[in-house]
Amino acid sequence: MIKITFIEHNGTEHVVESDAGKSLMQVAISNGVPGIVADCGGCLACATCHAYIDPAWVDKLPPKSKDEADLLETCMSPQENSRLTCQINVKPELDGIVVRLPESQY
Repeated sequence: MIKITFIEHNGTEHVVESDAGKSLMQVAISNGVPGIVADCGGCLACATCHAYIDPAWVDKLPPKSKDEADLLETCMSPQENSRLTCQINVKPELDGIVVRLPESQY
């Protein structure tokens, strides 16, 4: 099992575990983590699964696609470490990843 820590905007931590192969968005939704809306269900069409990846983990992720980068520009308060959680698949190398959630997805 791969450990993932989601941190809400208010500092509340949700430490969950997942098998490899699911997206971070799917893991958050299936564990009831507030702050991930996922309006499009992971189809790379809405950006309501926006999150900030802890800087220690950014380089361990695949690069953003052009479509993801374009959608991230529509998010509230995008940062250099912003990612769409639907585009990040859980894999053993991400065991311990820390994902911070924005104040709002809208």
